[in-house]
Amino acid sequence: MSIRQVFRTWMLVALLGALPAGATTQLKVDLSQLAQGADAVVHGVVRRVESRWSGDKMRIVTDVEIQVTESLKGQPGGSVLVTQPGGRVGDVGQVVHGLASFAPGEEVVVFLEKRGARAFRVSSMAQGKYQVKRDGKSALAVPEPSEALLLDPVTRKPSASALQPMTLEELKTAIRAALQAAPKEQAP
Repeated sequence: MSIRQVFRTWMLVALLGALPAGATTQLKVDLSQLAQGADAVVHGVVRRVESRWSGDKMRIVTDVEIQVTESLKGQPGGSVLVTQPGGRVGDVGQVVHGLASFAPGEEVVVFLEKRGARAFRVSSMAQGKYQVKRDGKSALAVPEPSEALLLDPVTRKPSASALQPMTLEELKTAIRAALQAAPKEQAP
C-alpha cells in the first residue's frame, strides 16, 4: 500500500469519525414517571401545526396548538401552544429525530413541560404523546412511536418502550392513579 493510499484511508476514517451520530438517545420512562414529571397533562384536539423560523433566524421551530378537551393535570387553559424544534419552511426543512409529530384534527393526550407563561413542550419527546384512535364508541390511546434509541435508566442499555396501547379511559385512570400516588411536596 502506498503512502498516498494510507493517507487517504486515514483522512476518510478521520472525516467519518467527526460526523455527528444520526440517532437520538433518551432514557425510557413509564406512564407514572410521565404523569408525575409533567407540568400539565391534557386530552385535546390539534387545531393548528405551523412551522416558522426562530427569532434569531438560525433554526426552524413548529408550533402546535391543541384545543383542550380535558385537563388531567395542571390548569393550562382552553388551549395550549406546544413548540418543538424542527419543521419545514418553504424548501428548507430541519429534522429532530425522536420528537412527537402532530397533524391538524388529531386527537391526543400529551404530557407537557412549561416553557414560558403559556408555552409548552412535550415531556420526554415522543414518549409524551398518545394518539387517540376512535372506532365507533370505543377510543384507543396509542403511544407515539419513537425514532429515538431508548435506554434503561438503571443499566443504560437499549430497551423497548414501557408504554402500551390502552383504552382512553384506562389511560386517564392510570394518569390519575399515578398523580395520587406521587409524594406530596412538604411546605417549608
